[in-house]
Amino acid sequence: MRYNTLGRSGLKVSAIAMGTFTFGGEGNFAMVGNQGVDEARSLFDCALDHGVNLIDTANMYSTGTAEEIVGEALAGRRDRVLISSKARMAIGDGPNDEGASRWHLIRECERSLKRLRTDHIDIYHIHEWDGQTPVEETMEALHTLQQQGKIRYAGCSNYTAWQLMKSLMASEKPGRARFVTQQIHYTLEAREAEYELLPASVDQGVGVTVWSPLAAGLLSGKHTRDTPVAPDSRQARGWTEPPIRDQERLWRIVDVLNDIAAVHEVEAAQIALAWLLTRPAVASLVVGGSSVAQFERNFRALDVVLSEAELQRLDEVSRPPLIYPLWHQAQFASPRYGAADGILGS
Repeated sequence: MRYNTLGRSGLKVSAIAMGTFTFGGEGNFAMVGNQGVDEARSLFDCALDHGVNLIDTANMYSTGTAEEIVGEALAGRRDRVLISSKARMAIGDGPNDEGASRWHLIRECERSLKRLRTDHIDIYHIHEWDGQTPVEETMEALHTLQQQGKIRYAGCSNYTAWQLMKSLMASEKPGRARFVTQQIHYTLEAREAEYELLPASVDQGVGVTVWSPLAAGLLSGKHTRDTPVAPDSRQARGWTEPPIRDQERLWRIVDVLNDIAAVHEVEAAQIALAWLLTRPAVASLVVGGSSVAQFERNFRALDVVLSEAELQRLDEVSRPPLIYPLWHQAQFASPRYGAADGILGS
């Protein structure tokens, strides 16, 4: 296993993290998976044997059931892993049952601790931006949780770059937590994060973890032009995330992934993961799986070394266009680019 430092913290996280999105199978989550405690134990056995030290979950996955399964399945080995969880999404019908207010965050953290059977959460994410709560209130609430020993580090997920920067600026006041990480959606098919989120991470020392690094399986190689919806996939069960705005571009990317995978004697999925691990600020990929065999295959991504020619092929087939003001800066400012500039296409 490879371990990377998470942002400006001193925390080391495994390059492959284990996601628990498939645990529980309640409501719409049944489209993705419905693993119970026994299946979770087997997956944890596999992950820990391969050196995984980061388990990712959230309070809204199957409305808390996923956290309960994590807590039970990790019994007796909690000290071997870091647990990442999240709060912000609606978990009830009450007026305070969602958001990033102090009231909601502290209550949900305490509920998550009970479900997870632990006295602390190692990385606690704000799962989504809340434009109705003052950012200072959110960051102070996270600091309170840190001071109480209930969380070790704070992070965010699914923020825009200005929302991330506003939060970091609010943290400059003593007595407020600072985000050390952001969890984002980032794949060969979805490279929008390179416009601003990755540059912000590089500039501000915010480590990146990636959710759904295989685009909900669309980059696994089992979906093709001829079989755009693979049998027994989450898409076949009605799952619609992430949005694909250019199907032909997706299949061109998959074609190149399959070509390179054949050379390395792996699957397209491992090439897609290996590419992500070359990207700036990326510390860990949150990988889910329906079976131990699937996890075993994806761990092979850690052994894949992509050549410069292969990286160039992947970049050329997937690079998004420069949007304003990036195209203007590329023309006039590139001689004075800093470390965070020009990440798109690098």
